[in-house]
Amino acid sequence: MARKAKKTTTKRKAAKQNKRTKATRRLSAISDRRAKSNRRTGAKPAKRDASKTNRRTKATRRATAKPTRRVRPRRRAQVKRAPVRRSGTKKPTFMGWRRKNGRVGIRNHVIILPLDDLSNAASESVANNIKGTLAIPHSYGRLQFGEDLELHFRTLIGTGSNPNVAAVIVIGIEPEWTGRVVRGIAKTGKPVTGFAIEKHGDIKTVANASRKAKEYLQWASELERQKCQVKDLWVSVKCGESDTTSGLASNPTVGNFIDKFDAWGATTCFGETSEITGAELNCAARGKTKKIGQKFLNTWQAYMDEVIEPHKTDDLSDSQPTKGNIEGGLTTIEEKAFGNLEKIGKKTRYIDVLGPAEAPKKGRGLYFMDSSSAAAECVTLQAAAGFVVHLFPTGQGNIIGNPIEPVIKLSANPRTVRTMGEHVDLDVSGILRREMTLNKAGEALIDITMRTCNGRLTAAETLGHREFVLTKLYRSA
Repeated sequence: MARKAKKTTTKRKAAKQNKRTKATRRLSAISDRRAKSNRRTGAKPAKRDASKTNRRTKATRRATAKPTRRVRPRRRAQVKRAPVRRSGTKKPTFMGWRRKNGRVGIRNHVIILPLDDLSNAASESVANNIKGTLAIPHSYGRLQFGEDLELHFRTLIGTGSNPNVAAVIVIGIEPEWTGRVVRGIAKTGKPVTGFAIEKHGDIKTVANASRKAKEYLQWASELERQKCQVKDLWVSVKCGESDTTSGLASNPTVGNFIDKFDAWGATTCFGETSEITGAELNCAARGKTKKIGQKFLNTWQAYMDEVIEPHKTDDLSDSQPTKGNIEGGLTTIEEKAFGNLEKIGKKTRYIDVLGPAEAPKKGRGLYFMDSSSAAAECVTLQAAAGFVVHLFPTGQGNIIGNPIEPVIKLSANPRTVRTMGEHVDLDVSGILRREMTLNKAGEALIDITMRTCNGRLTAAETLGHREFVLTKLYRSA
């Protein structure tokens, strides 16, 4: 039966093929006859209707073509795209004190601010009398002149004006300079009163100032926190006792924080002019515009010409880098400088260059401040410019604090975390062990910062670190 079926199929195929061959022969014969006729008469071949020709051509093709199986075109498989993963970090909020000038503080201090070194004793006596107030003694304020005197006033007025301060008592040896500081702070709208020691003496001055301080403290204790946005927050950054772990992990963690906070509209600040030596061109390139970058280069060069070059010996050994830096693996200022710049992130560009203790005036964004690289001096200047919380990455272990601006310390050095853990607020050494990503470290830093803004005391605050050091530009008269 199978053989008969095969023979039948073969016969059918042969019959079909013969039909096609006959059709082709007929068409060829017709074509030849027309050509001979045209040659005899000399007539030109008539133009054929294009539609008829096309029909015949199609018919010929159908007759001669091999039968093919019609295949429907396959639909393209729709590839499901993986959803884009966004950072899990939501824009945070915090509870702060909104001052009359619109600025927001995260602490509510009543401070006793001496105008000069002669007034330290009286200021500390007032703070001793009125528990809960905070005296801020310092070493200068007499016979200063020129730009050095202007910086002194700018720092004191800025300290009293900081949003972390609710009210201020100013005590000075004489009334005129005391009044200048009082008038500067009063522009913020906060309560401030000045007391001069001349013609009154310590005992009477302390008594009068203590009564007013008590009044301010009780008033401040009833102020209520309000819900605030990230755009209300001013954050300063600086590193200290850096080592190889700083540039690899803790400084980039701060940079991750800065990139996120800049996108959310916060105001941030970095400084340490001399410590950018070797990476100054890279830093200039991070300016928002070429003009801003050039302003930084001019500031850096002036620091070199006026501060470093006239007073250095052969180089900055033992100072930049420090003994601690060298022990931690940073052998040159260039290595230290490039690690330093990791603190400003990958995307953020600074929008202006500030003088020491100068408050930002160009709106929200990142600023560079011309400042010393010494920790206490730098943080004091940034607090005087109005910054309310400070991020301080450290390698070998720096213990800096500030009276009015909480200092959050983070470290990626496992030995520092182990031996000096009481000074460290955030351990990011997991980055080096590949147990923590840089983004996760940045989120952890945001978390500890928000908790600090909501009232958590930093390690430096609990240990009583209140380093307040004024910057002097030159010797007094």
